[in-house]
Amino acid sequence: MKPVISVQNLSKTYAGGFQALKNVNLDIHEGEIIALLGPNGAGKTTLISIICGIVNPTGGSVTVNGFDISREYRQARACIGLVPQELHTDAFESVLATLAFSRGLFGKSPDSAHLEKVLRSLSLWEKKDNKIITLSGGMKRRVMIGKALSHEPTILFLDEPTAGVDVELRKDMWQVVRELRDAGVTIILTTHYIEEAEEMADRIGVINKGEIMLVESKQALMTKLGEKRLTLHLTRALPAIPESLSGFHLELRNEGMDLLYTYDAQQDSSDITALLDALEAADIQFRDLETRQNSLEEIFVNLVKK
Repeated sequence: MKPVISVQNLSKTYAGGFQALKNVNLDIHEGEIIALLGPNGAGKTTLISIICGIVNPTGGSVTVNGFDISREYRQARACIGLVPQELHTDAFESVLATLAFSRGLFGKSPDSAHLEKVLRSLSLWEKKDNKIITLSGGMKRRVMIGKALSHEPTILFLDEPTAGVDVELRKDMWQVVRELRDAGVTIILTTHYIEEAEEMADRIGVINKGEIMLVESKQALMTKLGEKRLTLHLTRALPAIPESLSGFHLELRNEGMDLLYTYDAQQDSSDITALLDALEAADIQFRDLETRQNSLEEIFVNLVKK
């Protein structure tokens, strides 16, 4: 399937010599939500800015729906809606007028029905005549999403969309994003909130020091890189791990009452069987056991450290 966005060997070096992006390659497919994770200064915003035609690349190419972002800027940019990190809008304009003006900037004819649909989907219809300055921070961010959707783009970029938004409103906005995806909009988001990526994304890209470290489906990433941990709750405290169990990655916890076994998520389960047999041979009994897999946050931190 042909990607809606194709980034090939993209690089960006600023005038001071700082290399923000280094030969980035990334394909984004129609109708997916892809989350870009990375620490501050990793290159997330630079990548988005180049794809959206705001920043010029030093090298490489970007196509959006087959249009080259440099040679066919207008056609490419018309496909894209962008919600930047910073709130940029006319504080003394009304909500509805702000969306109408943004739609006009893309050469679209007036369409009150579409703008009403957008505002209702963002729970802003009742505020359509309010001036932006009177709105809360969360509502202002919704207006920014409305502006980005005013010209009916098929691709939506959300750069830190819930920064500074309270937990309840953040979950409401997650639902809005899902509904947009269900309507066929391709969504690319950058976020500092790991749970945001874990909750919403179909695929996750990790970017660090200007390089894409990996792009995987969320489930594949969890399976491939997530360690699993088996905790055995012992019937009596164990003072030390016997020599006969030294071949396993074991750790005593909870004053010797818990035995922790860490293993690869893709590892053959026969190793667990071997461990249980070795415990029986050593006369170590347990009353219960539980397993857990590394969270996305733990995987992300480990990747960036490496």
